Amino acid sequence: MYFKLIFKTAFLYFFIIFAYRLMGKKEVGELSIIDLIVTVLIAELAAICIEKVDNSMFISIVPIIVLVVTQIVLSYISMKSESIRNFIDGKPSMIINKGKVNYSTMKKIRYTLDDLTSQLREKGVKSLEEVDYAVLENSGTLSVFQKTKDYPMPLILDGVISYETLKELKKEKQWLDDCLDKEKIELNQVFYAFYRKGEIYIIKKDELL
Repeated sequence: MYFKLIFKTAFLYFFIIFAYRLMGKKEVGELSIIDLIVTVLIAELAAICIEKVDNSMFISIVPIIVLVVTQIVLSYISMKSESIRNFIDGKPSMIINKGKVNYSTMKKIRYTLDDLTSQLREKGVKSLEEVDYAVLENSGTLSVFQKTKDYPMPLILDGVISYETLKELKKEKQWLDDCLDKEKIELNQVFYAFYRKGEIYIIKKDELL
């Protein structure tokens, strides 16, 4: 019995490591809701398998394999479709825009002022007046851009235009199209493009390692 328990534990340990390597997991603080659900389910299935020593390991391994395959497929689909990606992972929330706190967004996502000030302190920011933009990411972390710092503004992410950035810059899509035409680059060739200090910087997909 003890040998079987030790064998199950060791096998599941290495099997779950292999499963997470396949899924390409992020750091715990960067897990999305779906990632967290999969993590909890895998942990529960592994615990059940170890507790019920006499049961076959396949009772737990098969559901774990199904979870891993499902997660890989969903990740691949999410990379190809922005709408599905937004449905699965959600969208980042603009908490502070041009120095103004967006209380309606905070209320919608049940994010309190205490939450905001606490996360700002963690970033070394003393007061709201120092912040130009603050975005609550899907992982729950707060990205902060201070007024005294210059920062890049994303224009294109994996071939998808950020119309929110265009709106912030008070630019039209035609302006961005003209910039791409000037560089002789198609939209679907762009992996990442950002705007900073009046210039557009472009990283093409074929430039990636």
